[in-house]
Parts: sequence; C-alpha cells; structure tokens
Amino acid sequence: MTSRRSFLEKSSALVGGGLLLSAMDQNTFAALGKRFAPSDQLNIGAIGINGMGWTNTLAAMKVPGVNLVALCDVDKNVLDKRVAELSKAGKDISKIATYGDYRKILDRKDIDAIIIGTPDHWHALIMMQACEAGKDVYVEKPVGNSIGECRAMVAAKNKYKRVVQGGQWQRSQQHFKDAVDFVYSGQLGNIRTVKVWCYQGWMRPDIIRPDSAPPPGVDYDMWLGPAPKKAFNASRFHFNFRWFWDYAGGLMTDWGVHLLDYGLLGMKATVPKSITALGGKFAYPDLSQETPDTLMTLYEFDHFNLLWDHAIGIDNGSYGRDHGIAYIGNNGTLVLDRGGWEVIEEKNGAHKVSKPLAKSQDNGVEKHWVNFIDAVRSRKTEDLHCPIEAGAHVATVAQMGNITFRTGQRVVWDAVAEKFTDDAINQKYLMKEYHNGYKLPVV
Repeated sequence: MTSRRSFLEKSSALVGGGLLLSAMDQNTFAALGKRFAPSDQLNIGAIGINGMGWTNTLAAMKVPGVNLVALCDVDKNVLDKRVAELSKAGKDISKIATYGDYRKILDRKDIDAIIIGTPDHWHALIMMQACEAGKDVYVEKPVGNSIGECRAMVAAKNKYKRVVQGGQWQRSQQHFKDAVDFVYSGQLGNIRTVKVWCYQGWMRPDIIRPDSAPPPGVDYDMWLGPAPKKAFNASRFHFNFRWFWDYAGGLMTDWGVHLLDYGLLGMKATVPKSITALGGKFAYPDLSQETPDTLMTLYEFDHFNLLWDHAIGIDNGSYGRDHGIAYIGNNGTLVLDRGGWEVIEEKNGAHKVSKPLAKSQDNGVEKHWVNFIDAVRSRKTEDLHCPIEAGAHVATVAQMGNITFRTGQRVVWDAVAEKFTDDAINQKYLMKEYHNGYKLPVV
C-alpha cells in the first residue's frame, strides 16, 4: 500500500536524483519520445508549492513540451527551498520567476496553465480568477471548500471555456479502472453496502500552541486571504491547516474525495438522499484541531448504503488496509486501494466469485498530468479523467458528510432544488463566507 506520506517522500527524492527519473508506465515513456514544435510548448506556473503542489510541479515538468516558468508561495522559505532543489537537479532557474502574490502569475500573458496547490480555502477564488485570465487549471483536491464554491467553479469553467482538471489522480490509475469495470460486470451480485475508510497513522494534529508572530518570510495576511482574520498560530499553519474549518474539512475532504469518488463511481451514484454522522475528537482531545479525528458517516442511496469511516493516528483499518473501498455484494466483496484490488469470495453466495490481488503497476500523478496536458493541447475537455464537474461532485458529497456532523443531526438533500430541506442549514453551510475584502467572482 502507498500512503500519502511515502508518496510525497518518493516525489521529493526525485528532485535530488534528477527530474526525469520516475516509475512511469509504458504510455508515459512513449509520451517522452514525442517532440513538440515551439507553438506546442506550454508554460506553467505553480501557486502553493509546499506539498502536493510541488509533487504536481515535478510531474508537470516531466511532460514533454511543458516549461515551468513561475513559482509562487506566500512563504519565502518554501520558495527558496524549491529553487535550491531545482538548481541542484540541474534546472536553469534563471528562467523561473518567483512570486509571493499569485496575481502576478495570472497577469502574465505567456503563462498557459497554472497549478493550484494552496490550502483548500484558496482553491475556488484562484481557479475562477485564473479561468477569467484565460489560463487552464490543474487544481488540487478538494476542488472547493464548500458546496457553493464547487458550483461556482464549474460555472466559471463553462463561462470562460477553460480546461480544468481536479487533482484526484487515482482516476488515472489503471487498476482503479479495472476494479470498477469488474463491479460493472455484475459478478459481485447485488451490492447492498459500500464501505469507504481511511485510517492514517502518520497523521496527527499539532500540540496546542500559543499565538505568535508569523515566521520571517511568511506573508500571513496573504495566507489567510478570504478566511476570517485570526492571529498567527503554528498549529494551524502549513500541513496542519486541514484540521480547521476556516481552511479545510479534515480527513473527510482531504482523503475522502479520493476514496468516496470511487465508491460513487462504482455504483454510478449521484448524490445521497440523506446523511447521518457520528464522531468527534475522541483520540486526541488535547491536540490542536477542530475537525474530528474519528468519524463515521452514513449516506443513504436508493438501493445501497455507503459508509465512510475515518481515524487519524492509527492504521488498523478494514480488511487489513489503512484505506480503501469495499463493494459488498451477494457473491463476493471487491476490496480496492492504492496498492491494488482483489475479490473475496462470499462463502454463502449462490454464484462463487473471487480474484487474487492485482497490484498497481503505474504512477497515477504522472499519468494524470499527461492526461491534463493532452486535453490542454486538444481542447477536448471530455477526455479529462477528472474534469472540474467530477471534482465538484465528490467534493460536494464530502462536504455533506461534514455538514451533517457539524449540525449534529440527520440531513436530507433535495436533489431537484439542489439544497438541503432545512433552510437554516443551507444558509449557514452551503457557501463559505469571504472576509478581508475578498469576494468570489460572480459568473
């Protein structure tokens, strides 16, 4: 199994070992053999380069004809670190501009596409402004930090006719597609339950720290952006932003959009009828977090139930895996994760079905980037593996899970009106409030 931590560590190691060293599959290697005319060269800029934003930047640089020309981060320490890594790897850094304000990248007419790797609360605003500026966009997951933002992002893409890929790179991995095809074959029989779980032992919130001045080199006001004004606190900064409602949605939106995505795809499901959740800060009540470290969420669909189960700080998830999706059918259970998939026979099933573990053989992030760049060149948005509509769909379902937890009650979704049946919940949770003079563009 591949955890996000080990994945990031491997990605960082690629810099020290040379930017073109990777475990690409044959299709990606074939793409490297292509030669592109100057008119087919694409210039990209990366905004937010401390985590997956940097992993995406490295993957983008491996696609033939793609040129990294700009980096942006509100933390100059991160900028300096990335430039030093590129220099050590032999990249001509004189051709790469650095900025602390993302708007300077959007103002550049020579930049064709951007990467958004910022904290979640910035995704919608930067993506929409980038589309308005004529840029194509690769936006990290979750694409939006509220249901209303997700809708606005889709509307912006449609209005400005841009190519926008969500960062759910598992959609580009072959074994995930193979597993879903097996589900579609009907061999599992009627599927009554889909279990989706995420147990992440390496993730743990920070200790409670006192407020302090921002570290030297950090533009904290820009980091906050549209979030409420609060004093700087190290326990909410960089990686730990994900444990606070102002900036993100905890593990439900961090990993949930990856895993719920395949739960929904396998069942060809749209949105649930009702959602119920139970959880809390059970494991680490004394650490600095707002989002739950333990959560179970039940989604009701017409012909099956979907159960989300997450825990941080421990790895002992279902079926001996720290994450995964299980489609539980009358004839067998298909278990899928980043490492591969298998079918476990149901001993009482009328039609026996089983399949040994089929391991993952490819690099999802790199294939996801080849797919994005191909679509940028062809302008065929229908070829995207995770168009913004797909990213918005699963982000919406993940937000529903967080909303029912935060309200402490079962919530019901009106699919026709596209809102909850409780107007008080709609008013409070459908759209994030923007602060500090920032406003989401009207489209």
